[in-house]
Amino acid sequence: MTAAWIALAAALPAGLVWWIRSRFVVVTVNGGSMRPTYEPGDRVLVRRVAAERVKAGDVVLMASAAPVLRGGEGLGLVKRALAVPGDPVPRERVPALAGAREHTVPPGRVVLVGDHPGSDDSRQYGYFPLADLLGVVVRKLP
Repeated sequence: MTAAWIALAAALPAGLVWWIRSRFVVVTVNGGSMRPTYEPGDRVLVRRVAAERVKAGDVVLMASAAPVLRGGEGLGLVKRALAVPGDPVPRERVPALAGAREHTVPPGRVVLVGDHPGSDDSRQYGYFPLADLLGVVVRKLP
């Protein structure tokens, strides 16, 4: 084997690890706002995606700059996207948006809810900025 092949063979695993880490992150759910879908302590695999790729129904990871977590701890907020830009504003499901002037969710915003009815989310805080999106939950890990 030539030196070039040995160097390539050594670089491939490091490159693969970098590629995986640049596209995925493992997060531990903290809190019960996503019960029964995810319990506290569950680990989930999150794929980093652009905000434009989020669809209504996706479970997303938002940066902790979101209003619900100010003063909280952890990497971010795990919630379900109820409505994305261009979707009708879900006034009946989200009281904080009852007086919204828009008929559709504005660009750069998303409506987030926890699966548990007692969750702190858009029902209290209204829209969340899509700029805080870190990724979409792909699956629960064993």
